[in-house]
Amino acid sequence: MQRGRDYAGRSKPSPYKKKQDGDVKSPLHTRDVRVRAGESFCSGILWLTRFLIAYNVWTMTAKPHEKKSSPDQLADKKLAVLGTGKLGGILLRAYLKQNLFDPKNVTATVKHSEKASTLAKELGVSVATENKRAVHGADIVLLGVKPQVVGEVLKEIAPELSEKTLVISVAASVPTSYIEQHAGSKVPVIRAMPNTPSTVGCGMTGICRGAHASEHHLDIARAMFDAVGRTVVVDEKNMDAVTGLSASGPAFVYIILESLAEAGVKIGLPRDVSTLLAAQTMKGAASVVLETGDHPALLKDAVTTPAGCTIDGILELEEGKLRVTLIKAVVKAKERAGELLFEK
Repeated sequence: MQRGRDYAGRSKPSPYKKKQDGDVKSPLHTRDVRVRAGESFCSGILWLTRFLIAYNVWTMTAKPHEKKSSPDQLADKKLAVLGTGKLGGILLRAYLKQNLFDPKNVTATVKHSEKASTLAKELGVSVATENKRAVHGADIVLLGVKPQVVGEVLKEIAPELSEKTLVISVAASVPTSYIEQHAGSKVPVIRAMPNTPSTVGCGMTGICRGAHASEHHLDIARAMFDAVGRTVVVDEKNMDAVTGLSASGPAFVYIILESLAEAGVKIGLPRDVSTLLAAQTMKGAASVVLETGDHPALLKDAVTTPAGCTIDGILELEEGKLRVTLIKAVVKAKERAGELLFEK
């Protein structure tokens, strides 16, 4: 076998030289082999760790109950919106703005005929005062009426409902079992709780399905509420908690925002500048939580430098019991949500 040459021109043994009996590997050679083996092992562990981290991040950001649904499946659906008040109106306007439904396939209802004509002219859809007439032939019925009148409305429209009609209720505190009992005919029911930021496409909606609703029905509901923000699927036992947190939450946040803006005025800022600073700061902070997935406490600590101005402000918030007050506000709102159905 021809020997090779090193960089100095000296001959070097062939790597294919047959090992002779009695050859003994030097300690340096043995150590070198062990080092290379250790490096290979560490590289393998590092690669595996990176893979597991990437996979974990992917699974956290692509949960089945948070997946986006295609709105194409709604294009040919006939929609009836019963109770086009504040929340029903917000959702309907968003659907029409994003071309989620064809206006000619949409019918809405209101209490008074004067408002019906005004709304029909504004939205370009059919608006009536009779719920039964609006539901006739509808594929999807969106219940936007108050919780106290859901039973009465269901009794009125029940003859028009079937197993092919999907009923989506945004009435707070009304369980799917109550709707199913009054709708009859094994009607599929989805219970949803959106919030008012849906107006600008930044809504948060919690949904759950009833006994007769399938995964396909959940997909339809996802497509409707993904169009106005984000959607999460929860167990029905947690729906009142969703109401207390994300549905009532915007009001709590507005109070905090208003307080920050007032603080800016107190320390000399013009009101419009102060409000902009407060609003964008809250929006930015929320965006960081959503984008990074980091715990709010860690993000708070990143802003809080030792002996800085932020920690002094946090001390005032803790002394004022802001944290516990917000927790108690959500708990009270959740408890109240469970009572609405039974009031007249």
